[in-house]
Amino acid sequence: MPALPALLLLVPALALAADPSASLPGGYPQRPVRLITGSPGSTAEITARLLAHKLTERWGQQVIVDSRGGAGGMVGAEIAARSAPDGHTMVNGHIGTHASPQFLLKSMPYDPVRDFTPVARLTVSGIALVVGSQVQARDLREFVAMARAKPDTVNYASLGGGTSSQLSGELFNQVTGARLWHVPYKGAGPAITGVISGEVQSAFLSTTTISAHVRSGKMRVLAVLSRQRMAAAPEIPTADELGFPGVDSSVWFGLFAPARTPRALVEAISREVVRVIDHPETRSLLLAQGAEPAPLAPEPFRQFVAAEIAKWGKVIRAAGLRMD
Repeated sequence: MPALPALLLLVPALALAADPSASLPGGYPQRPVRLITGSPGSTAEITARLLAHKLTERWGQQVIVDSRGGAGGMVGAEIAARSAPDGHTMVNGHIGTHASPQFLLKSMPYDPVRDFTPVARLTVSGIALVVGSQVQARDLREFVAMARAKPDTVNYASLGGGTSSQLSGELFNQVTGARLWHVPYKGAGPAITGVISGEVQSAFLSTTTISAHVRSGKMRVLAVLSRQRMAAAPEIPTADELGFPGVDSSVWFGLFAPARTPRALVEAISREVVRVIDHPETRSLLLAQGAEPAPLAPEPFRQFVAAEIAKWGKVIRAAGLRMD
């Protein structure tokens, strides 16, 4: 996976033709646009910076990436929810901001559905089950058999409580009958270190974060949790292929605007964003970092988010997860 500076150095070379945005309503954008996203160096931020650069080119108005860590992205989402509904502030949301927190928390600073308007899905990344080199199981079937034979003794790392990596682990337990023990870490780096050092036996991590460590032999991939192999990692078999259908989880990112943003403006921005993400050179850069371009227009994206909310709500309730 390219380092962040190296990836961004490639962005100006994109051959996406500049196009005056006369089709954007109301002379939008009338001032710099703020794109709120995750912590510096995260997949969310890398994607946001690539998108912001190209939209700045197309619109002739600066699109500023505002990186906001904290509370799994909810800090940034709250800022966006309270912003003026004029398209000049958007947030790069994901499962942890829009599909799961309402089931994990007793109270929230915003409503993930009522307070936002979906603009466009951007990317999807696979979540892979990885194990350390010390784990004896050679494949997914052996790993599940080992976990079933010794309930609550085989553990898995996540990026923290309530993150997509923990939810993937809980879904895996429910579908396979394994009883993996959850060990939360503070981010991908510590979780990866935990697997490599043998502190934990396994982890559910995005394909964007594990490629270098897998190539080095420090960890092994047993499966990717998706219905189909990921274009960014086509060599990794799916859990479905290996006999465990229903273990379907991924990391996705998408743009949300504040509720009551005019529909015509949302649709116009979405068309611009989809055009950028769908461009062959943009796709190539995203695939190089393990993110699969998967743009969706506002209504299909809304339906996708609704399905994610229903899915993860069911998983969270069945697992009895709470973060209060």
